[in-house]
Amino acid sequence: MGRDVDDAASVEFHAFFERHHAELARLAHLLTGEADAADDLAADALLALWHRWDRVRRAEHPVAYARGVVANLARTRIRGALRERRRVALFWARAERTEDPDVAGAVDVRAALRRLPFRKRACVVLRHAFDLSEKDTALALGVSVGTVKSQTSKGMAELQRLLGTGEEPRRLHAALARGGEAGGRDR
Repeated sequence: MGRDVDDAASVEFHAFFERHHAELARLAHLLTGEADAADDLAADALLALWHRWDRVRRAEHPVAYARGVVANLARTRIRGALRERRRVALFWARAERTEDPDVAGAVDVRAALRRLPFRKRACVVLRHAFDLSEKDTALALGVSVGTVKSQTSKGMAELQRLLGTGEEPRRLHAALARGGEAGGRDR
């Protein structure tokens, strides 16, 4: 008898999943503005529902409960992204100031940095502008050291391409360490 109940619950959940996954993913997309994250958030919400399916299936409005789970997960994701942006902004605010900076060069470097996806930009800035170790950068961003290595390498290559400088990484590193005051003017 217990096996029949488990099978019935599984079939019922599968039907619920099929009926509501797309709607929950759309909700996640609209809440976060991130199309790539929408399916993941919907899947995470449905996984949470599955773990509490005995209670959820008896609820008066299981879909409303599911929407609430998606909303909570989206809120958590948005708050995490805001915290990450604030951490990076704090690092930018602490940048060292130099006399007679190359303002045009700084504008070019900063414009190129803005074109990088956020994680690559954060890794490049923390590693090269603030000389944080890979470990400290990983800790600040809540990612693995391997992710820091990969994202920093890809970010630096993309910066070199965007700036059209062909500068070797050491010169680009120096420009970033000076707050973006050089690099990218000779295109």
